[in-house]
Amino acid sequence: MPLEILTIPCLSDNYAFLAHDPASGETALVDAPEAAPILTALSDKGWRLTQVLLTHHHWDHVEGLADILAAHPAKVTGAAADAHRLPPLDAALREGDLVQIGAETGQVIDVSGHTVGHVAYHFPDSRALFTADSLMALGCGRVFEGTMAQMWASLSKLAALPPETVIYSGHEYTQANGRFAETIDPDNPALQQRIRDIAAARAEDKPTVPSTLALELATNPFLRAGDPAIQAHLGLVGADPAAVFAEIRTRKDNF
Repeated sequence: MPLEILTIPCLSDNYAFLAHDPASGETALVDAPEAAPILTALSDKGWRLTQVLLTHHHWDHVEGLADILAAHPAKVTGAAADAHRLPPLDAALREGDLVQIGAETGQVIDVSGHTVGHVAYHFPDSRALFTADSLMALGCGRVFEGTMAQMWASLSKLAALPPETVIYSGHEYTQANGRFAETIDPDNPALQQRIRDIAAARAEDKPTVPSTLALELATNPFLRAGDPAIQAHLGLVGADPAAVFAEIRTRKDNF
């Protein structure tokens, strides 16, 4: 039985996620931006929090953790490479290590770039990938600590996963990302349709997260650095996709 996954809006534009295994009753929280909405969701669902999976150390992904743990003592897992900046961890993991939610096994993926030590969690049986600020809906995180090449390598790992994978990313940035994507990939009909769909969703205050990897591959310019049309539009025909990605990310930083 797949995990039941709940998307929880937090702060002004963050998302946290609860992943619940119905058979065992175990529930994992992915990131803890703000305690109140997460505690409300647990109460409303009647779920028992058993573990917290942290993706990276930025305050808007960990700020609510202490208050959540005060109400729901739970095992806290995060990246060994980021342990010195994360709240105290019960399990410090590296790429390829496994996490368990009931009968469901997930794998830790190093997606450094936005920060060094950022991780994603992939649960293949539920087709779920928790990416936080690495791969985002129609975007990717700003490269604060890593290198452009490192970020491209991280995104390339995620792009190689099955296209039906569902991407649970960390922020409601999709509408702004769409405005930028149009400047990079203006002749992409799939992108134009997605922008219309995003506008309709946001007009009803609906989240645009999660998305699917197939949709990201078709519309997200940060995954499409090898596309000939994008390379031609940028004047970079035949360039190394890593260099094209760096140009796209730089343009987004200045957009």
